Amino acid sequence: MTDPNATPLLDTVTLPADLRTLAPAQLPQLADELRQETIAAVGCTGGHLGSGLGVVELTVAIHYVFNTPDDKLIWDVGHQCYPHKILTGRRDRIRTLRQAGGLSGFTKRSESEYDPFGAAHSSTSISAALGFAVANKLAGTPGKGIAVIGDGAMSAGMAYEAMNNAEAAGNRLVVILNDNDMSIAPPVGGLSAYLSRIVSSREFLGLRDLAKRVARKLPRPLHNAAKKTDEFARGMAMGGTLFEELGFYYVGPIDGHNLDQLIPVLENVRDNAEGPVLVHVVTQKGKGYAPAEAAADKYHGVQKFDVITGEQAKAPPGPPQYQNVFGETLATLAQTDERIVAITAAMPSGTGVDKFAKAHPTRTFDVGIAEQHAVTFAAGLAAQGMRPFCAIYSTFLQRAYDQVVHDVAIQNLPVRFAIDRAGLVGADGSTHAGSFDITYLATLPNMVVMAPADEAELVHMTYTAAEHDSGPIALRYPRGNGVGVPLPSTPERLEIGKGRVVREGKKVAILSLGTRLAEALKAADILDAKGLPTSVIDLRFAKPLDEALIKRAMASHDVCVTIEEGAVGGLGAHVLTLASDEGLIDAGLKLRTMRLPDLFQDQDKPEKQYADAGLDAAGIVDVVLKALRHNSVGVEEAGARA
Repeated sequence: MTDPNATPLLDTVTLPADLRTLAPAQLPQLADELRQETIAAVGCTGGHLGSGLGVVELTVAIHYVFNTPDDKLIWDVGHQCYPHKILTGRRDRIRTLRQAGGLSGFTKRSESEYDPFGAAHSSTSISAALGFAVANKLAGTPGKGIAVIGDGAMSAGMAYEAMNNAEAAGNRLVVILNDNDMSIAPPVGGLSAYLSRIVSSREFLGLRDLAKRVARKLPRPLHNAAKKTDEFARGMAMGGTLFEELGFYYVGPIDGHNLDQLIPVLENVRDNAEGPVLVHVVTQKGKGYAPAEAAADKYHGVQKFDVITGEQAKAPPGPPQYQNVFGETLATLAQTDERIVAITAAMPSGTGVDKFAKAHPTRTFDVGIAEQHAVTFAAGLAAQGMRPFCAIYSTFLQRAYDQVVHDVAIQNLPVRFAIDRAGLVGADGSTHAGSFDITYLATLPNMVVMAPADEAELVHMTYTAAEHDSGPIALRYPRGNGVGVPLPSTPERLEIGKGRVVREGKKVAILSLGTRLAEALKAADILDAKGLPTSVIDLRFAKPLDEALIKRAMASHDVCVTIEEGAVGGLGAHVLTLASDEGLIDAGLKLRTMRLPDLFQDQDKPEKQYADAGLDAAGIVDVVLKALRHNSVGVEEAGARA
């Protein structure tokens, strides 16, 4: 532990260049201060805590040894980057993390030159670092690409695709495998650290290269035997055979919290490597903060919390979360239907699949960060007569779009897609927003796309999906709590492609998809008060559309407005196409579509994000009134005629 009477060091470090002026003996104290600053900041803002605490010493070591920002440091996913942000000129804003107008909770290119590549999805770092490394090599300019990737992210095939092509980077690429669950190696000891330092040294590398050159001159059987002996010995000692086969020189495992081990190994890698290197460090998630160390998830994502006690701020009691309604409904349905299985890609609690897993562990499959595999795995299950539910966040399902098209839709296989985090998501910002799934799914032949207006509708739609065996079907639902309606005791099987009229009016029709229905009803109250009787229709389905209901609304109202929690190209585009095909627009219909703006919205509270997007009651009213004015009909006159 650092001497409490020691002169603070973190106040003297604004940028990594300042860090490099310190003596190695001062670095443990700096790391302690950096850890405390990270804890204090996240206590104020909430966010990802455990992952950042686990890489404090590693962050210090990387910036101390490598010449950032000329050496490009890329944090996979980026949720562990808070200590990095503090050391790279952003300490004065660190308490704005994930707040409106503040720092992103992930790396972001527009935020700092020390964030050379933005990230918030997993397993992209090695590919990006390889790109930087090869670009510098081709240009003849200095600079390495350094990827820090967690052991969980190594479950995604993209990481191995990148490693398989890493030879092109030569010695410009360094991959640091942050193993925080000891999923690859046993606990690190002194002998392992000693071996890592030795095998990364210039002397060892020189001897190894000499041995290789001598072995090449031996007869082929002896050469092959020598090669296998070298690989076997290093594989037995350090477990690096897999990475060696991919063309990497493997070093590790080493203690990721011991700067006396980290610094010399990274210096050796920096100065002596002749090709791509993988450094395997073992860390502890939540390191140095007792409440995080004791928590099952190591405080991966937290609300604001009391730094002294670790107690997190509790949200006031309210309706159940959509993800839990889905998980519990699916678990209940599976009690009487043994064909139902649940698949998640490393997000069991985030998607509600953990509820299903408790009741049906043998029918639950967490495939890791492998969305492509998850979708095709589900397709295989469906082809064999099972009823698979593939529960994936909207933003992560994008990673498996080819599989959705090729392996599911073209073959018309009944895979059920439970799409969580549909729409805007608040503090996680644009990288996690589920803005595009309506657009990229509703364009596919054979696909059914539905969106519940509330938690009761989610129960019905989960049951509807379970019973739908004629092709793929998707239900999308938002992050957060429902609206507070009672949950049905018995789910209802909805008729595919049929909506419902929630409220009758004669002048304006609001066609809603998803949870904007509550705002549509508020808007109807305001419009009614202005003398504009308003119908509110819950379409339920983006595909297939309830064409009869939509055409009836268009024919009987002066203004029709569609509203959805998705980007352009979704529900509104399909309704416009229907109106065009039917010649209804030529007949003078005032049809307006409301959707997310054509931009990536930064983090904020969800209700503020939707207000900024114009997708609240005030926004709906504004669109209706503008449409009426454009029709040269005054609002007062329209009310009188109504």
